Amino acid sequence: MSITGMALQLPRTFLAMPATVWKGYLTFGLVSFPIRLYSAARSEPVHFHMLHDKDLSRVKEVFYCALEDKPVDRAHIVKGYEYEKNQYVVVDPEDLEKIAPPTATVMEILQFVRMEEIDPIFLETSYYVAPEEAVSRPYSLLFAAMKETQYDGIAKVAMHGREHIVILRPSEHGIMLHTMYFVDELHKANEVDIGTAAKFSKKEVDLAKKLIDTLAGPFHPETFHDEYKKNVEQLIERKRKGEKITAIRQPKKAPVIDLMQALQQSLDKTSKTGTHAAAGKKGGARKRAAQVA
Repeated sequence: MSITGMALQLPRTFLAMPATVWKGYLTFGLVSFPIRLYSAARSEPVHFHMLHDKDLSRVKEVFYCALEDKPVDRAHIVKGYEYEKNQYVVVDPEDLEKIAPPTATVMEILQFVRMEEIDPIFLETSYYVAPEEAVSRPYSLLFAAMKETQYDGIAKVAMHGREHIVILRPSEHGIMLHTMYFVDELHKANEVDIGTAAKFSKKEVDLAKKLIDTLAGPFHPETFHDEYKKNVEQLIERKRKGEKITAIRQPKKAPVIDLMQALQQSLDKTSKTGTHAAAGKKGGARKRAAQVA
């Protein structure tokens, strides 16, 4: 598909988003156009309120002055940085506005990369990138060009009290943005080092590969659900009705003694029961790595 004449159809969600996360200009080269960022996803856990156990009334958060030992009104609370023990520098919102970098209002694409070059460990939060105007030729052009070349843009943007490195990529309907961690934010010290690689027989490797192939298939996110959240909701409903709560039996896993036997039994089990992956294998050509959430 060529770029010429390629039309961009923005989803309705772009036209009526609930809240703008960031707004400013996106630039690449000498091309610049206004955009907005909207949250693309968020976790939806079951929320609990803090209650007084005696009468189940809601409790309020109260801030106390450690020196005067009395409540402090929010109007008299400021933010400060502790540069040494009990010594603070007060920083006002106006101070932060004065030193905001240009990326607070302008997001400039610094380079283009292949998505497969980026380790997923760097990806943080996802956003929809929407043009300010209902029809934006620069936005549509960038979207079409990235889609055709399969290149994604690297840029920087300041929001939420810090500057982020971000990657912009074309999705099905428009441009997505993912904030990324900086290298010094990765907890390399927590990385597991398996040391010298263990040696396996060819039969063990072949069985492991066969098991992987048996479980392989296209990714269908709609088939996965939060079982813990469902259990919590059922727990709440049962307690509301005064019903008895029965503990869910947890599986007991024993250490693998015979690796070959465990692999073979796993293959036999998947062959008999079948899997979601096996059912969806046909036509499951993998999409390029850019299709991340």
